[in-house]
Amino acid sequence: MSKARSVTASGVRGGGSPHRRRSGKARWYLPAALATDILGVALPVTLVFAGTGQPHPVPAALVGTALWTLVRAARHRYGSGALGESRGVIPALHDWLTLLGLLAVVRIAAGETSDPVTALLALSFAPLLTALCGKVTHRHLTRQRRSAQSVHRVLVIGEPAAADEVVERLASRTDHAYVVTGVVPVGSAQLTSGVPAPARIGSAPPARGEQDWVPVLGAAEQLAADLVLVVPGPRISGERLRRLSWALHDSGLPLALAPGLTDVAPRRLRTSTVAGLPLLHVAPPHRQGPQTALKAALDRTGAALGLLLLAPVYGLLALVIRLDSPGPVLHRQTRTGLDAKSFTMWKFRTMVVDAEQRRAELAAANEQDGPLFKMRRDPRVTRVGRWLRRSSLDELPQLVNVLRGEMSLVGPRPPLPDEVAQYDEVAMRRLAVKPGLTGLWQISGRSDLSWDESVALDLRYADNWCLRGDLDLLARTFRAVVDGRGAY
Repeated sequence: MSKARSVTASGVRGGGSPHRRRSGKARWYLPAALATDILGVALPVTLVFAGTGQPHPVPAALVGTALWTLVRAARHRYGSGALGESRGVIPALHDWLTLLGLLAVVRIAAGETSDPVTALLALSFAPLLTALCGKVTHRHLTRQRRSAQSVHRVLVIGEPAAADEVVERLASRTDHAYVVTGVVPVGSAQLTSGVPAPARIGSAPPARGEQDWVPVLGAAEQLAADLVLVVPGPRISGERLRRLSWALHDSGLPLALAPGLTDVAPRRLRTSTVAGLPLLHVAPPHRQGPQTALKAALDRTGAALGLLLLAPVYGLLALVIRLDSPGPVLHRQTRTGLDAKSFTMWKFRTMVVDAEQRRAELAAANEQDGPLFKMRRDPRVTRVGRWLRRSSLDELPQLVNVLRGEMSLVGPRPPLPDEVAQYDEVAMRRLAVKPGLTGLWQISGRSDLSWDESVALDLRYADNWCLRGDLDLLARTFRAVVDGRGAY
């Protein structure tokens, strides 16, 4: 996979050109973002204020628009590194709350007498339109990157084994801007990733007066590289790396280091310098403290409200299930939760009553690798059950588990005890947080995911969760449920 993507990128971008070219994003992203932000405040405020007889509709629209664009600019939302990268609504809501605070100050200072509720209604269009614009540009950028467009051409330098690992990881996903077009191996070992190696440097640091970075500059020029990514190792000493950085920067090439850490959220990283030595500090995951307490409070509050508001839906689904097939409405199953403690999880029944007894005879038809058992056309699933699974309505009774503190609204998939019995030390880390009603697995393909992909997503969540991320996942779950992809 890595080889195919790298070679394709090289072909699309004209690998081998003697002049380096930078692969930028579509030029319409910035005008689209600015136009959306300006019209998203100016037009609704003018129309709502004028239509309801509020004073100063045009000045109010101008002030609101100016502050909204200033807030967005101050948060670097219009920078090339941010445009098209985010599809979540949380950043837009964060900016909007800041805007409301600033407008409250301006309102008091100017003695404005317009109705606050009307003003809030007029301003409510701004974050929605901004988030919609971000989603459109993000989807366009994703499609571009899948065809090796709007990417940064990367030249990797490192010992072959470490370089191959970085190449494979970058090529395994398309939600980033980096495409490796070449590798400069350090030492004589061979590469296995299939990426072109236009140059090679020796294992030992160069003698005084020698310059081993000359082949690197030649390779970067040949491949039109936008970035040189160094994978540190025993054969790349601090002094050697320092001289390489001088040469790259003097030639106008940016340099990045891959420290070897994987799946660590940027907010957990902090840099410092001690005695001239750069240090990368990694904060521990949230396991206790205010964020954990607030998450538990939000979980139980949300579950209680959900149970109350969805009571009519529960009754209707119960009736449909009873009419469709004989057996109980609810299905209970033992699952493993936080710290490997077992609990009883509730779901609406989607299978025939003897489904568990029939599982053994279907083992050969399992379509999943690893401990999971999944069949796209499981004969045990009832007619109504198939619809419940596709719509994820069968999961609604788990709000009771959330209310009882056994589950969370957002978290890893709750595993069966026989799955946990096959876990290795890495997979056991999934149990460091409460399982969730939804999570990264829900919005990333659900049953279409392989075992390794499912574990990787759950580990990423367990180590990097935060309340802001939970809210974003809840918002993205709605689309995943409507889409129904991977639900069977």
